[in-house]
Amino acid sequence: MEMIPTAVENKKIAWLGEFPAHWEVLRIKNLFQEMDVRSETGSEELLSVSHYTGVTLKRESLENEDDHLTNAESLVGYKLVQQGDLVINIMLAWNGSLGISPYNGITSPAYCVYRIKGENNNPEYFGYLFSTNLFKAEFRRHSTGIIDSRLRLYSDKFFSIFTVVPPKNEQDKIVQYIKAQKEKINLFIQKKQQFIELLKEQRQSKIDEAVNGTNKKWLNKKLKYVAIIKFSNVDKHTIDEEIPVRLCNYVDVYKNDYITSDLEFMNATATETEIEKFTVLKGDVIITKDSEEATDIAVPTFVIEDLENVVCGYHLALIRANEKEILNEYLFRKFQSSDLKAYFAIEATGVTRVGLSMGEITGVKISYPKSLEEQNKIVAHIKTETASIETAIAKAEREIELIREYKEAMIAEAVMGKRNFNKKENTQ
Repeated sequence: MEMIPTAVENKKIAWLGEFPAHWEVLRIKNLFQEMDVRSETGSEELLSVSHYTGVTLKRESLENEDDHLTNAESLVGYKLVQQGDLVINIMLAWNGSLGISPYNGITSPAYCVYRIKGENNNPEYFGYLFSTNLFKAEFRRHSTGIIDSRLRLYSDKFFSIFTVVPPKNEQDKIVQYIKAQKEKINLFIQKKQQFIELLKEQRQSKIDEAVNGTNKKWLNKKLKYVAIIKFSNVDKHTIDEEIPVRLCNYVDVYKNDYITSDLEFMNATATETEIEKFTVLKGDVIITKDSEEATDIAVPTFVIEDLENVVCGYHLALIRANEKEILNEYLFRKFQSSDLKAYFAIEATGVTRVGLSMGEITGVKISYPKSLEEQNKIVAHIKTETASIETAIAKAEREIELIREYKEAMIAEAVMGKRNFNKKENTQ
C-alpha cells in the first residue's frame, strides 16, 4: 500500500502523518451532523460515556440494584441517542471520552451527539479513529479553555477538524480486524485478572493466618491506646501564601501497598501547622477513611522509607504506632487482615459517599503479641510467605499493562492503514 507524507501536500493536515494515497481527507462536518433531539419522558435507557469503555449502559456500572442512576431530578430534556451515533463528552474529548453508541438511549444534555451522514461510511471506524492519541491531541488543540478541567470541544471546532476517510469497504475491514484483535486481547486480560485475583486470595490467606493469632497471651486493645491517629484536611489546593509541599493523596494510598519516593506525588501547598501535623514519616500507616464504596474503606499502605516534603492528603487517616507497644509494620499487616476489612465495611456510613468517623477508627480492637520480637517474626514470616506471590502479581499486572499498550498501538496503526490484515496477530 503506497503511503504519502501529507506534510508535503498540505500544512493544514500535516498532523495526520502518513496514510494510503487513495484515501480521502475531509473535514468532519462533511461526515457527521449534530443531533439535538430531547427526551420528552426521560424514560429511555441512560447512557454513560468514558474514555475507558466508550458508550455503555449506565445501569451496568452500578454496584447495587438500589443505587441511583443519576442525581438529576428528571431525565426529561436529555439528548436522544440512536445506535451508531457518536457521543462526545465535550469537556473530556481531549482525553478520549467518546464513542459510538451500541444502544438507543439518552445522554447528558452537556454532551454532543453526532450522526454519520448517509450510508457510505462506517461510524465505528471513526469511533476508533477519534479515540487515538493522534486525534485526542488534535481535539485538545481545538478545545477552548485555560486548564484541562475547563477545556471544551465545541461543535464548530470539532467540525472544522480534518480526518482521513478510507473507502467504505476498507473502513469495514478495519473495524472487523480491530474487533477480532480486541476480543483476543480482552480475553487475555480477563484471564490475567482472574489469575491475579487468585494470587491475591492466596496472599490474603497468608496474612490472615499470621496476624489472627488465638494465643491467649496476645493483647487486644483499641487502636487509640497503641497509636496516634490523625485525619488530614490538606487538599490539593495551591495558595500563594502557603508553603509548597508534595501531597500523598487517596490514589497513592489506594493503588499502592507501599509508599516510596518513586511515586509521583501531586504538588500542593499547606500551612506550617498542617505540615507539622501531617508530614509523612517512615513507618507510618495510612488508610482511606472515606470512599464511594464501603469495600474501599480503610485500605492501608505502609511508608517504607524516608520521604522529602510529603504531606498526608485529604480523605486519608495518618496512623503512627507507639512502637514500644506495637510495631508499625505489624499494624500495617493487621489492617490488611480480612477481619479488619469486614469490620470497617460494616461500620462505614453515608449515602453518596461512605466514611469512617474518628471514633470508629480509634475504637477498633487490635490483637497482637506482647513481645515485639514475636511481632517481628510474624512480619518476617508474612514477607517470606508472600514474596513469590507479590512477584507473580507484579508480573501479571505488567503483562496487562503491556497488552493494553499493544492494543492502543494496534488500533492507531489499523485506522491509519498501517496494518497488514493478512498477518496473524499473537497475544498469547
